[in-house]
Amino acid sequence: MEAKPLIYIVAGEPSGDLLGARLMAALRREAGGNVCFAGVGGENMAGEGLSSLFDLADIAVMGFWEVLPRVPRVLRRVRETVADIARRRPAVLVTIDSWGFTGRINRAVRALDLPLAQIHYVAPMVWAWGERRAARMAGSIDHLMTLFPHEPAYFERVGVLATWVGHPVIEGSTGDGPAFRHRHAIAETAPVLCVLPGSRQGEVKRLLPVLAETVRRLVLCRPDLRVVVPTVATVAETVAAAVRNWPGPPVMVFADKYDAFAAADMALAASGTVVLELALAEVPMVVTYTVSPVSAWLFRRLSRVGFVTLINLLVDRLVVPEFLQERCRPDLLAEAVETLFDSASARAIQQAGCREALARLGGGGGAPSPSIRAARLVLERALKTP
Repeated sequence: MEAKPLIYIVAGEPSGDLLGARLMAALRREAGGNVCFAGVGGENMAGEGLSSLFDLADIAVMGFWEVLPRVPRVLRRVRETVADIARRRPAVLVTIDSWGFTGRINRAVRALDLPLAQIHYVAPMVWAWGERRAARMAGSIDHLMTLFPHEPAYFERVGVLATWVGHPVIEGSTGDGPAFRHRHAIAETAPVLCVLPGSRQGEVKRLLPVLAETVRRLVLCRPDLRVVVPTVATVAETVAAAVRNWPGPPVMVFADKYDAFAAADMALAASGTVVLELALAEVPMVVTYTVSPVSAWLFRRLSRVGFVTLINLLVDRLVVPEFLQERCRPDLLAEAVETLFDSASARAIQQAGCREALARLGGGGGAPSPSIRAARLVLERALKTP
């Protein structure tokens, strides 16, 4: 192995890109800068110096029906990635989440019998889908790094070496709310609603019309309401075109997401990792999501859990209101947001439940951060690569 090991990192969507960026920073710190990177990522990993093999937007899709039209493109990107890995011969391959994409890469790389360690970061939700999904990972990877403490047991039962490292969301910035309000000319007393429509093209296109009507209803009730829409590069053009005619007008933000959260009084968000970030910022929220009818049918048929929102899953009860599929309606969403605006006790109960959920993610007490724990595991495997 070279004195300066190459770590090849593949993220399949924006949330994985954020985890990848934090992992890259932690690897550089732990290795004293004696490490280099290649792979696939988005704007956050680019900020850490990665030149992505291709645009992350090509593969950032979710759901059976949504993936079908892009299958040829996704499979082509899998082949390109595997060929690049074979050419570069990294010490370690780290794939992040998106097992439908990254699993194909891991299986193809394993078939090449290259002298590298294969690590997957973020476990598929086998506790929601069943252990057969975990069994499919055995033989495809050398190590699994999980975000949640209950996950390793599921995988170890089927022969997958797994280590809980914790969720890097707890490393997020707390943000500066007053500075954000000042930058965007938002009065100190004006109520601020963060609207987060998602990070994949399919989900934002489905949610934006519903969110637009929800915002219209809310502004009618609260004329001084200011709407802030944090977004990411993969969907920025779509979101900008859609929110242009919203009442307000809304403030679109990119780099200062955490400042926006610190300034927010309430959030209306697509289900995903952002829910944990909002919980960390103690922003009361309502969550919604909708997928194609086929994807919804598959989820209902195969899922073993009653919630989709991560906060609710972590505590196994309804803490954050979630409005899914046929309940993803402007009238229901507006009513739920108004209820939280009007009820200090409802906000306090939700925030207490969110703190309980976040406490289960690791960190605190002087322990290394999740990203540092993940980096140390990756570097340990790199040192063992011949």
